[in-house]
Amino acid sequence: QVQLVESGGGLVQAGGSLRLSCAASGRTFSNYHMGWFRQAPGKEREFVAAIRWSGLNTNYADSVKGRFTISRDNAKNTVQLQMNSLKPEDTGIYYCAAAFNGNPSSRDWYFGSASVYRYWGQGTQVTVSS
Repeated sequence: QVQLVESGGGLVQAGGSLRLSCAASGRTFSNYHMGWFRQAPGKEREFVAAIRWSGLNTNYADSVKGRFTISRDNAKNTVQLQMNSLKPEDTGIYYCAAAFNGNPSSRDWYFGSASVYRYWGQGTQVTVSS
């Protein structure tokens, strides 16, 4: 089991910034690729960003490229999402998730395939006002 707890959400004006953090506990954090997803009211959950277990590779949804940055600290068992130039359409509940690195050749985690992310946090609300 991997337990994930997000923090850092809140209310911010358009153009502002927020930094989300996700703390992991349980199994070896460096065995997992990590991802951030979000769900807006009335919409399906969508992929936001992913980072390899080593931190050496990252991927982003087109809608957040150039504005969001995912990073991780394996020594502290944390993953962060720095969100800049926020827009009202970034509003939603943000979830961090963990995908086990059991198949080194698989890139499903990289492209945000939710089915490979086995563990999920409870989410943190981000609201961007216009």
